[in-house]
Amino acid sequence: MERKRKVIPPVYLVVALLAMAALHFLLPIARFIAPPYSYLGLIPLVGGIVMAATASSAFRKAGTPVLPFERSTALVTGGLYRVTRNPMYLGMLFILAGVALLLGSVSTLLPIPVFGWAIQRNFILGEERFLEEIFGQRYLGYKRQVRRWL
Repeated sequence: MERKRKVIPPVYLVVALLAMAALHFLLPIARFIAPPYSYLGLIPLVGGIVMAATASSAFRKAGTPVLPFERSTALVTGGLYRVTRNPMYLGMLFILAGVALLLGSVSTLLPIPVFGWAIQRNFILGEERFLEEIFGQRYLGYKRQVRRWL
């Protein structure tokens, strides 16, 4: 088992949000959406918060740790986990997309794929290995049926 990471995914989210704000205010590239249309960003923002919270709640109800790389005690496959294997991370991506729309400048879009890549590389791939070790064929079957993102 890999030692516990000091930097957890919500920290990556905060860093990405700060990068978006800095890019928007310090290095703005053309505005791609302006108010009042930019307020549509509230939809993915709120949806992402609800998605991440709902997915996290499913882990707590199942009695399995939410923090990455802690030993899982249950394989959660219901609810949002029927659509995506990573609804917490997907919710964070929706949060970033919502903020990018609210800010409305092209530069705010840049941290989104970087965040997705970093989360996949630093968390998801390791989590998938651990889940395969812990749950074996049950996890592999789930992995074949449900996509990593969408």
